[in-house]
Amino acid sequence: MSKVPNRKETSESYLPVAVPKALKIIHGGKSMNEQQLAKDGSAHNSPIKNKVGSIFIPVRNIENSRSWYCRVLGLNEDDCEILSGHLCPLPMEGTGVILDTMPKWGGDRPGGAPSIETPAFMLLTEDLKGSLEFMKELGVELVTEIEHDHWFVVKDPDGNKLMICRE
Repeated sequence: MSKVPNRKETSESYLPVAVPKALKIIHGGKSMNEQQLAKDGSAHNSPIKNKVGSIFIPVRNIENSRSWYCRVLGLNEDDCEILSGHLCPLPMEGTGVILDTMPKWGGDRPGGAPSIETPAFMLLTEDLKGSLEFMKELGVELVTEIEHDHWFVVKDPDGNKLMICRE
């Protein structure tokens, strides 16, 4: 007959590994059971994709904003056509960015559409310090200096707060 091993006492410094939490992160916030249910079709399936298409940035003057964003992102203005007098899609890697005077959402009011007061997305950089210096050279309004050696925040001409983050 085989012997069952005795349980050892755990030391006070022992901390269990949170494998289930790590697996949930790897699997998009779902447990493995939830993943399997989704595969089997037993879970609720949404017709809405888990994918961001574009981010709209409210601006007051589409031409001035296009020039500013093109300078900041190193884009050619000729590649950034203004559509319908109020939209300017920017050629981006990954998720799109669209500058919009937002006539339907308050852009026709004297102050224009409300600006983004809290950074809603981040622009990536491989050179955080160089990016901060570049923004200073452009005369961009800084909201923060580099924080936690990982990010900083600036304002565009319309007061929208943008986060620049280390990739």
